[in-house]
Amino acid sequence: MPLTDSTPVRPAERDSPIRTLAASIGIGYFAIALIARLPYAMIVVGVLTMVVDARGSLAVGGLTSAMVGLGTIATGPLIGAAADRWGQRPVLLLAALVQSLVLVALVAVAYGDTPEGMLLLVSVLAGATAPQVSPMSRARLVGAIGRMRLARGAHGRLQESTMGYESAVDEIVFVFGPVLVGVVAIAATPAAPVLAAAALTLVFVTAFALHPTARTAGHASEAGDREPARRIARPGILLAAGGTLATGLFFGAMLTSLTAFAKAGGFPEQTGILYGIMGIGSAILALGVGLLPRRFALAWRWIAFTTILLVGAVLAAGATGVLSMGWALALAGCGIGPTLATLYALAAARSPRGREATVMAVLGSSVVVGQALASMIVGSLAESAGPSVALWAPVVAVVLLLVFGLLNLRVGRIRP
Repeated sequence: MPLTDSTPVRPAERDSPIRTLAASIGIGYFAIALIARLPYAMIVVGVLTMVVDARGSLAVGGLTSAMVGLGTIATGPLIGAAADRWGQRPVLLLAALVQSLVLVALVAVAYGDTPEGMLLLVSVLAGATAPQVSPMSRARLVGAIGRMRLARGAHGRLQESTMGYESAVDEIVFVFGPVLVGVVAIAATPAAPVLAAAALTLVFVTAFALHPTARTAGHASEAGDREPARRIARPGILLAAGGTLATGLFFGAMLTSLTAFAKAGGFPEQTGILYGIMGIGSAILALGVGLLPRRFALAWRWIAFTTILLVGAVLAAGATGVLSMGWALALAGCGIGPTLATLYALAAARSPRGREATVMAVLGSSVVVGQALASMIVGSLAESAGPSVALWAPVVAVVLLLVFGLLNLRVGRIRP
């Protein structure tokens, strides 16, 4: 029976922990949480497509799209903190309503006779009102797992499997979200993807907000022992956030340099396919992290999978064609998915009581910051020095990720 506001999570004496979690919160939750993430994955590319059509300028479109990311970076942790303070439900309901209205307004401003400054301002608001479904879903599932009565050691394994699942869903959404934008834009108009994102936000983020699992994430009104916000600055959490920042740097650097590589090679239409190879492999491997033995500690998983990612990045930097690049990205995907899942599992294990949504939002925003920085820097590098040089930028990002992982070994072993 699905979880209700008054139904405790049942014990798992006979069923597997994963089945017990799914039965407790209801299978429908996973579909709602997945679709509720689609709008943000559509907005960044959708705004770019729409503004280029409306204003006839790729530069203005790129700047407008960047402003969406900037808005998300600025408010993501604040929205997570608000959810920890007042609960997810009211915060999400307000965000869903406001963002859907802002997206409709963005379409009107883009095609209206308005100055570019107004267009950029509304774009920032579109990002700033993003409902942060992904970190809040992680916080909900961590809360649900914490209330389950499981055998010794089962909580940690289930939490790792859950973080792997969440990372895989993020990969799937961010790979296929832009594809959906292209399909909708071709079938209708360039403005249609943004309007579709507004409709999806209003319907599915509202459904996500009203789902009973919103009560599994503790907040101030029901958690008297909520730890102070300064506890978020623990070294272990900061290192995990540094890891997701480096991961975002890798994503942004790889996509930008790969675009330049494909354009120089005469096959720009295959950029999405090549990037999708990495994303699909990443999602599949992320789903399997919960099957790893418990003695393979999270801290060492970070090191091991980042090493695999480093090998893939180096091979990509030396690729000479579609085939060699495809194999390199497939190998990189085997490293990046499990690494990202491990980072979130570490952060979940180290989150202060009552601050789970804030911590998850900080990690998610760090990814966005990294993507934005890398896209800007590597884009300029590719234009000035060429794709062969730009392809080494993802290698630098992975080396940074590995450095954070080595520093993390000094924090000590963490038992969720």
